[in-house]
Amino acid sequence: MIKCVIFDMDGTLADTLPLCIESFRRSIEKLSGKILTDREIIETFGPSEEGVVKKLLPGNYKEGLELYLQYYKELHGIMCPRPFDGIIPLLEWLKSQNISAAIVTGKGGKSLAVSLKVLRLEKYFCQAEYGDESGTDKCEFIGKIIGQLSLDKREVVYVGDSVSDIISSRKAGIRAIAAAWAETADKERLKAASPDYLAESVAELKDAIEKMNG
Repeated sequence: MIKCVIFDMDGTLADTLPLCIESFRRSIEKLSGKILTDREIIETFGPSEEGVVKKLLPGNYKEGLELYLQYYKELHGIMCPRPFDGIIPLLEWLKSQNISAAIVTGKGGKSLAVSLKVLRLEKYFCQAEYGDESGTDKCEFIGKIIGQLSLDKREVVYVGDSVSDIISSRKAGIRAIAAAWAETADKERLKAASPDYLAESVAELKDAIEKMNG
């Protein structure tokens, strides 16, 4: 019986990845004059935005981080004004079933707070674990949430859009559902990682949870 669904953020709850990339690009261009490609920015991902800024703007860390968050707030309502279709009804359904929802993400706490506010998702999550400049150990974060909610590993499932999400879930000893509804999701690589379920829509995610609880 699933009692808690843990969600990734970027590319799972909302299409925020293009927003992250554009906010980094504008910050870097303004402070250094360099114009980076999407690929050059994505290659720095792993740590939170604090860590990415340290890599890309080592001499202007504080100003770079403030500028990134400024652009992130300004552009959010334009580039990503709402979550993926079906996410809010799904979260409402989980609530009606007494299934908790939590977040484990590599984002930093400040940008996560911005996204949850803009997307009107704040009230749905009982716990959130997020990354920092040194990196993100999703396996450890999942374990923290399991402990904080006093759950058995069999009662928890993780939903994420990357292969690393599936790997982290396996390391943490819980089941994984691959979120393959974003344009940025690589369905073939996700399938190859052998998640417990691969959901190509939020409706399929709901079906998977119902099957787990059937």
